[in-house]
Amino acid sequence: MPKLLKEIYGVGILFFYYMKYIILLGWPLLRYGLDYKDNVIMNVLWVFCLMLFVKDLVYKFVLKKNYCEGGSCSSKK
Repeated sequence: MPKLLKEIYGVGILFFYYMKYIILLGWPLLRYGLDYKDNVIMNVLWVFCLMLFVKDLVYKFVLKKNYCEGGSCSSKK
């Protein structure tokens, strides 16, 4: 069971890492530009992606944190 939960967690991280901007920009375009019907699940995903986007902005510009601190990244500035 713990292995299954770790796999689900990893899939969720990868999904939202690559899809958050597409969902964040694409869902309003589909909904208002192309007259798609209202979908509760997509609305919840859109709000979650919006929260992830705001978190990324806060980390980058307000807290000025980097995800790879302490020399763990391969590229250094």
